[in-house]
Amino acid sequence: MTALLEISDLACHFPGRDRAHAVRAVDGVSFSIGAGETFALVGESGCGKSTTGRLVLRLLEPTRGTVRFDGVDLLALRPEALRRRRRDMQIVFQDPYASLDPRMTIEEIVAEPIEVHGLVHTRRQRHERVAELLELVGLPADAASRSPRQFSGGQRQRIGIARAIGPNPKFIVADEPVSALDVSVQGQIVNLLQDLQERFGIAYLFVAHDLAVVRHIAHRVAVMYLGVIVETAPVASLFAAPHHPYTQALLSAAPEPDPDAPRTRIILQGDVPSPMDVPSGCRFRTRCPIAQDLCRETSPAQVEVAPGHHAACHFAAPNPITPAG
Repeated sequence: MTALLEISDLACHFPGRDRAHAVRAVDGVSFSIGAGETFALVGESGCGKSTTGRLVLRLLEPTRGTVRFDGVDLLALRPEALRRRRRDMQIVFQDPYASLDPRMTIEEIVAEPIEVHGLVHTRRQRHERVAELLELVGLPADAASRSPRQFSGGQRQRIGIARAIGPNPKFIVADEPVSALDVSVQGQIVNLLQDLQERFGIAYLFVAHDLAVVRHIAHRVAVMYLGVIVETAPVASLFAAPHHPYTQALLSAAPEPDPDAPRTRIILQGDVPSPMDVPSGCRFRTRCPIAQDLCRETSPAQVEVAPGHHAACHFAAPNPITPAG
């Protein structure tokens, strides 16, 4: 698969109380996303996954690393060139209530990016394009004259998606796009994203913490912990045989479609360390039930444990976790 997006050693450090205690929100992340692929980034709150999405789009400026999109180094682009490139890269935000300006009509909201990029030139063109976009996301054309407060959360997220697909992007960051919605609506939005991907070939960076949603929509998954990626795999491989102890713990807590399936819940001890004071060696070692002296001394490298399946663990194995002796 041809890589549309290539991320290498991407990091974002925010100022802390002093130079030695910077907040290492993202600290050396690398991955690629193919054209038309859904790549999911999962992990607990505060692990850096949403920050990574914003770094990819240069909504935040990275401390180091490279971001290549369609062969172009985004970090080297000047503002005007970056603005033109943004036509191909859009975002759907987590909160459909906060991401839509209540003072604007739905037509104004959906039309804004297509007008910015010069894709419509008359009021009639704008009206027709907005009606087309609303139809694509399952909303009636007369929604265009209404305001965001007249819609439910699921409908507002559809409006956000219509806005994102307006410029015909190749790539969308979907930042927890269903986490603020009722469970009954989440499936509808996920199915809509998949339908649009099939129709237009859009690639997604899908940021989420709900593994059931990820299992349904993603082609590949990366698991983040404390600013780094600890495991990356095709979705079927990750769910069938997670190799990293953190991934195993996350999956043990996820709802199982078959209630009779045998499972052992893995309870992690302690709290996630502060990104201002990350542990030496493996960042997960302070909570890992199989940590040994090596984990304190050396940070584990990403190792291919199965075709296309990588884990950053000195003792990576698909077996159930058993505490170290």
